[in-house]
Amino acid sequence: MAEKNMLMTVSMILVIIGGLNWGLIGLGGFMGSNLNVINMILGSVPTIEWIVYILVGLSALWGLYSVATGKM
Repeated sequence: MAEKNMLMTVSMILVIIGGLNWGLIGLGGFMGSNLNVINMILGSVPTIEWIVYILVGLSALWGLYSVATGKM
């Protein structure tokens, strides 16, 4: 059970990071600048940047599954 709680916590953190990053990307678009924080931090290593995006997406799917099945 502890593993599931840890997975849910990590997933929630990743979804929050992803959501904030997308909000900054949108805001940056209006301001005419690039506010993609993940890219700013990991842009020099694109493979790790892509892995972070994949993990954020998988976390969102896990959260959706948890809400849909009532296992949240």
